[in-house]
Amino acid sequence: MSTPARLPRQIPYIIGNEACERFSFYGMRNILTPFLVSTLLLYAPEAERAGIAKDVFHSFVIGVYFFPLLGGWIADRLLGKYRTILWLSLVYCVGHACLAAFEDNRAGFYTGLFLIALGSGGIKPLVVSFVGDQFDQSNKHIAKVTFDAFYWTINFGSFFASLLMPIFLREYGGAVAFGIPGILMFIATVVFWAGRRKYVNVPPAPADPHSFLRVARTALLSRVEGQGRPGLVVAAIGAALAVGALAMMGSLGFVASTCLALVFVLAFGGAGAFMQLDRASALHPADRIDGVRAVLRILIVFALVTPFWSLFDQKASTWILQADQMVKPEWFSSAQMQALNPALVMILIPFNNLVLYPALRRLGIDVTPLRRMGFGIAFSGVAWIAAGAIQLSIDGGEPVSIVWQVLPYALLTFGEVLVSATGLEFAYSQAPQSMKGVIMAFWYLSVTTGNLWVLLVNATVRNEAVLSKIAGTGLTEAAFLMFFFAAFALLVAMVFGWYARRYPMQDHYRDAGAQH
Repeated sequence: MSTPARLPRQIPYIIGNEACERFSFYGMRNILTPFLVSTLLLYAPEAERAGIAKDVFHSFVIGVYFFPLLGGWIADRLLGKYRTILWLSLVYCVGHACLAAFEDNRAGFYTGLFLIALGSGGIKPLVVSFVGDQFDQSNKHIAKVTFDAFYWTINFGSFFASLLMPIFLREYGGAVAFGIPGILMFIATVVFWAGRRKYVNVPPAPADPHSFLRVARTALLSRVEGQGRPGLVVAAIGAALAVGALAMMGSLGFVASTCLALVFVLAFGGAGAFMQLDRASALHPADRIDGVRAVLRILIVFALVTPFWSLFDQKASTWILQADQMVKPEWFSSAQMQALNPALVMILIPFNNLVLYPALRRLGIDVTPLRRMGFGIAFSGVAWIAAGAIQLSIDGGEPVSIVWQVLPYALLTFGEVLVSATGLEFAYSQAPQSMKGVIMAFWYLSVTTGNLWVLLVNATVRNEAVLSKIAGTGLTEAAFLMFFFAAFALLVAMVFGWYARRYPMQDHYRDAGAQH
């Protein structure tokens, strides 16, 4: 009789690291906007502080979800996962120290935000895959328990960080409020280092001659006698638009213009490669070309999900600023409403899996991943309609209780569960094994792009002509933008539904026989 498989003894070190790291990240993230408005941006006219704070916050989030590309590359090509996580965690710690030490110095504080974005984003794609490396064929069936623990750890840390850190900010100031997450991140790093002799370390992989980028490049550059290269022309248009975006750095800012340039390169380059993908067959195997084709189709899904992230991440900026205008107990801080999100996530996921989805199946409704994601985008739009209605009451001079924000938070979190919890499951099933790492990187880039839309909209409404148009609607700027983002999401949800009906579903899970 075989001995039951046990949880690898190194896993508690990684879970302990994750618990402390997630508390530190959400602890600083959820107090960032109120700290900027109340302390760091006092140099700016009062009417401009909220807009500047939103720009800083969303630029930070863009960095967090852009740097997974760098962290993944360093781990895969140079240092391996363990050393990359360890060194970037130390960078992460230095970033927290900068926030605590430079609470009244913009250059020092922004340096800290950059280092946290680099450290947090860099390790983001590595920790989960590092957990997977600790399992083998004998115990992989208990890996799900570990990943469930990870998920609950993230939400558990986020819940208590959201509740506690606004209190520390109010009572003790920025140095303490940002210092505590820094201490937690240092503890996270020490816990991770303590398990160093127990980890399974997969060495960096050699360069893949049939990687996503190499296949796409071959497709774009290959010539066929008697035929032009229309795909290369499309890619060149994207490159020209990217140069134009970089030229607008003075008006859009470095982060927005750089990210917009990246979007142009990916969108037009991907479309061009898709047009000529068959030309790559001379140098690459058919399964790798099919893998690139699958990734490019998935990228359209990811592109349509980006508006969801525009709405979702503003709960930590726009909705906090709205809560500042609402009636609440003196002991309660606006940022503490953020605790609703992880609390509701921990309720909604089991509710959906155990109650909602089975009930819909009994009614003959097939809750496919694409349907869930489409409805999730739509629910985020409805959440912002609710937030806009609250803003109308505030703008009309009525005292509005902060309790009313529970409604948009509940709607948005339901949308998050449908989109975020489903997105990677969908992408994993659609991408061949050799392309799954690429898909993870592009998933994070979808969050970056969603926050890019927020920066671009904020830059647009600073134009006097646009402001006069908004004034002509009879709405305040805040209310107008809430309804604008709601319409943005609802429109994209309809386009998403149209594309989903035409999407050719694949099944790239491993065969059962391959698991034994």
